[in-house]
Amino acid sequence: MALDCRGLDRIIAFDETTGIIRCEAGVLLGDILNRVMPAGWFLPVTPGTRFVTVGGAIANDVHGKNHHVAGTFGAHVTRLELLRSTGERIVCSATENAAWRRATVGGMGLTGLITWAELQLRPIAGPLMSQSTVKLANLDDYFANAAESDEAYEYTVAWLDSTAGGDRLGQGLFFRANHSEATGKAPRLAEPWLSVPVQPPVPLVNRTFLTIHNRAKLAKQRRRIDESDVDCVSFFYPLDGIGRWNRLYGPKGLMQHQSVLPDATAEAAIREMLLLSQRRKAASLLTVLKRFGNAERQGILSFPREGFTLTLDFANRGRETTALLGELDRITLEAGGAVNPYKDARMSAETFEASFPDWRRLLPFKDPRFSSSFWRRVTA
Repeated sequence: MALDCRGLDRIIAFDETTGIIRCEAGVLLGDILNRVMPAGWFLPVTPGTRFVTVGGAIANDVHGKNHHVAGTFGAHVTRLELLRSTGERIVCSATENAAWRRATVGGMGLTGLITWAELQLRPIAGPLMSQSTVKLANLDDYFANAAESDEAYEYTVAWLDSTAGGDRLGQGLFFRANHSEATGKAPRLAEPWLSVPVQPPVPLVNRTFLTIHNRAKLAKQRRRIDESDVDCVSFFYPLDGIGRWNRLYGPKGLMQHQSVLPDATAEAAIREMLLLSQRRKAASLLTVLKRFGNAERQGILSFPREGFTLTLDFANRGRETTALLGELDRITLEAGGAVNPYKDARMSAETFEASFPDWRRLLPFKDPRFSSSFWRRVTA
């Protein structure tokens, strides 16, 4: 049985002076932004879509483009309430039931139902982002820019052209930005303006499509570095304007692999993963590379840790794709890294154990009536 929490969608209180917001766990991040941006506040951490609930953001301890500055979403949750299957309600904070908080943040919903949470927002002058886009020649170019960019910019992320090989392996665009000091009217986050109307019988995201798409995307930027002011919606949520974009991956959908790799081994491992994907003729549209900082991990099962994180997505071709993801797991673990369980549909118990060797510390806090197919698979 699954719990439908969409009814928990109220913003309970918002202090426009302090930036503290209290809301029920089913509130979408986009709904929070519509409420707080006109008052000069923004989410301290946001993933790449606004269609995520507060409870989901806590349970997965999501990260954004500013982990090196702000850590994860859970770092900014000042309080939350946990409802257990026994009917017990536990209010958690850094000082009250702190062990329960550490189990629940990143705990994938296994400790009970989050009913409400308080979040500390961050102030902004207006809705614009001062963005610098660097055209990357290859993977070496990315690593040469990463550390320098983290010092000067709050938000950094790279998109890589997964079809490029040879001396161009890892070419792409490196986006870095800060909130602009310019004031202006906050945009209202609306429904997607375009939607993929039908499910194609075969994946449209293939190597031919990607080659054309990626070359066009790179050609749009003629200069090595482009400076511009962009609105926060297009910077943080570029895919949210297209509804049901996942249909492009065909009837079986997509499978995603996200890893985090230590600084010392990241470059070699990422290079190997990109080359492996090309050898397997697996096309990844959203190939994203980011750097995690040394922020304290908020939960027992929080995924982000210091290093570099690579995300790849593939049209699901059954065993062929599953085998590729298994090989990507192997490269990750041999490099001393970890695989993200929040984006998983096939992780093995061995990969989970290697990625989260302390996972058994969650067991005393797990609600006996809460489980998932993932949990049963990796802890059997």
